[in-house]
Amino acid sequence: MHRKFLALAFLGFGSIAAFAQTPAANWVGTWAASPVGAVVNDGQPSPANSTYRNIVHISLGGSAVRVQLTNEFGTDPLTVGSAHIAVSAGGGSIQANSDHALTFNGRPTAEVPAGAFILSDPVNMEPAPLSDLVVSVYFPEQRIRNTTCHSFGDSTNYMLRGDATSAPTADNSSPIYAWCFVKGIDVRTNATDKAAAIVTFGDSITDGADSTRDANHRWPDVLAARLQADKKTANLGVLNQGIGGNRVLHDGYGPSALARFDRDVIAQTGVKYLIILEGINDIGRLKEPHEPGDKITADDLIFGLSQLVTRAHQHGIKVFGATLTPYLPTGYSSPQGEQVRQAYNQWITTSGVFDGVIDFDKITQDPAHPDQFLPDYDSGDHLHPKDAGYKAMGDAIDLSLFH
Repeated sequence: MHRKFLALAFLGFGSIAAFAQTPAANWVGTWAASPVGAVVNDGQPSPANSTYRNIVHISLGGSAVRVQLTNEFGTDPLTVGSAHIAVSAGGGSIQANSDHALTFNGRPTAEVPAGAFILSDPVNMEPAPLSDLVVSVYFPEQRIRNTTCHSFGDSTNYMLRGDATSAPTADNSSPIYAWCFVKGIDVRTNATDKAAAIVTFGDSITDGADSTRDANHRWPDVLAARLQADKKTANLGVLNQGIGGNRVLHDGYGPSALARFDRDVIAQTGVKYLIILEGINDIGRLKEPHEPGDKITADDLIFGLSQLVTRAHQHGIKVFGATLTPYLPTGYSSPQGEQVRQAYNQWITTSGVFDGVIDFDKITQDPAHPDQFLPDYDSGDHLHPKDAGYKAMGDAIDLSLFH
C-alpha cells in the first residue's frame, strides 16, 4: 500500500515536471500612449456614431495581443459598440484576412465607466516586431462630453462615420492627429524569452515633436529598432509615455509626472526599465512665471525626480536618468532657467541615485555653444530635435544597460 502510494506520488511528480516544461505565457507591453483629456466643443464632430481608427507602431512581437481602451478623462460612461484589430496595409487601410474582432469577457460590446479603462480579451494573432497595427473602435449614439486622447504624437489617425471597424480602407474619413480611446497594447510571449518593457517617460521631446509625421523617428522608436536588431535585447518592448508640454512638479498639458507616474510607469505590463527625460517645461516657466508653482529651483526638480526614482525602485524597476537637452535661444529660455538646467543635469550625472545615466545634453549640444542644439540636430525652434537629432539620441543609448 505504501509502495503503491509512493509510485503514484512519483508518477504525479513526473506529470507536474513534464507540464512545467511547457513555456508559460508572459504578457508584455509593446505600445503605449499616455492619455490626456479634451472637452468636445460645439462645432467639433461628435465622437458618437463614429469609428476611431488608430494606427500604432508596436515594438515587440508576440503570439497574441490584447488592447487597452480608455475613458479615463470621460465624464460619462462610454459605450463601445464594436472594436477590431488588424495589420496595417498603409495609411488607414488594413491587410486582407488580418482583421480580428475584439471581445470583452466574450462579448463584442462593452461599457467603459467614466474615469476607467478596460482590457480586451486576448486575440490570437502574431504581429511582427516593429510593425503597424490598426485598432478601430466604434461608438454608437451616446453623450460624449469629454474625450480621452493622446495628442501631438506625429501620427495620422482617422475618424469615420458609423461602424467602420472592419472597413478595408479609411476612405471618406477625417484625419485626426491623436490616438483616441486606446492607450496600450500588450503582446503574449513565452516565459522562456524573459521579455520585458522599457518605459520612456517625458515630455514632447520623448513624444517626438517635430519629427517626420508617420515615420516613427522619435528617439524611443530608434531605440526600439536597435533593441530588435540585437539578439541580447530583442525580448524588450518600448512604451513611449511622453506628453508634450508635460511638467514634473505641476500639471501642464496632462497630469504632472508625479501625478501620472503610477498609471504610466508602475502599472505598465512587464515594465522592468525606465528612462526619465523630463523637466524642461518646468524650467521654461521661469521665463514668465504667472502662477506660484512656476518659480521652481533646481532643488525642487531634484526632489521631484528623486521621488520618481524611489517609487520605481520600490517596484524593482531600474531607472536611467537622461540629461535635459539644450533650449537656447527660445522664447522659453532665460538665464535663470539655464542655471537650473545646468544644476539639474549635474545632479543627474553625479548623484549616483540612478542605475545609469544617458547624457542627451552632451549628445545633442553644439560644442561651440553648449547651451544650444547642434544645428544639424535642431528642428528650427531650438527646443526640439529634428529626425537627425532624435536618431542621435536613440543611437547613443548603451544597450548594455538592458543586459
